[in-house]
This record gives sequence, structure tokens and C-alpha cells, in this order.
Amino acid sequence: MIVDTTVWIDYLTGVRNAETDWLDRELDRQRLGLTDLILCEVLQGIRDEASFGRALREFRRFEVFKTGGAELAIAAARNYRKLRQRGYTVRKTIDCWIATFCIRERHSLLHRDRDFDPFEALLGLLNAARSGQMSVDPDVRCERGREVAIAGENRTTLSTAL
Repeated sequence: MIVDTTVWIDYLTGVRNAETDWLDRELDRQRLGLTDLILCEVLQGIRDEASFGRALREFRRFEVFKTGGAELAIAAARNYRKLRQRGYTVRKTIDCWIATFCIRERHSLLHRDRDFDPFEALLGLLNAARSGQMSVDPDVRCERGREVAIAGENRTTLSTAL
């Protein structure tokens, strides 16, 4: 499962929603990844060097998928054009790129961004929240900043890395 920038930013800034609560509970139990572009987007928002270094160390523990190349660029452009022909305009090229990568590689995407909705409805993008991969347990409360294990490594607090 790929976790999108929208969920990471909410999680790291303490925003409570179904996606961040699930991420908080499952961070040490699920195989999660992110793309190089998502990593870039999240790291761009970090203001000081010390926090940047801590966050970078934590995110390197996840699988980071490389998403470059002409084939993906052409496929993303085709998907953008297909959606535009059907009346949808994707606001950000990076979202088109991430969605196309997930579709091609058969990764589900955990996100909070309406730009991905037409990719789900028309092009087969799997939304982790809607595909049953993300079950929400109403009896489990999220404790932001708690100690979490990341990819089997030493326990650390990801949310305080920023």
C-alpha cells in the first residue's frame, strides 16, 4: 500500500481522520511504501535541518518506489487526457503521476485527495479505504506521538520527527 502525501502530512501534524487513525494503528503491522515524489513532497514541508534529518531517517525505513522514466510519463499523460476527455481535470501533474504508478504496479493508495477520485472511478486505481484494506475499528483510539515500530526497526516516534 502506498501512503500519499495528504495522509502523511495530516498524520505528522496531528490531524485526526479515518486515514491517520488507521495509519497510526497499522504503521508497525502493515507493509507500507511511498513513492520518491511523495517523499519529496513531505520533506519539502520541513522547515529546519534537524527535523529534516530525523524525518529522512524515518522515511528511509519504508520502501520508496522510484517512479521515473518515459514510459510512466507517457502513461500519466494518457491518463490525464482520458480523464479530461470525460470532463475531469486533475489539478496537479504529480497526482496524475502517482495514480498512474499505482495503477500500473497494482498498489492501493491511501489518500485524502479528491483528484484521485476519477482515477478510481474510471481507471481502476485502488483506494485502500474503499477496497477493504483499511478497516476502521471505532473502539481503537489513536494516540498521536506514541511509540511506533517502523519496518521492524527500533521503536521510535515518527510524528515527533517533524
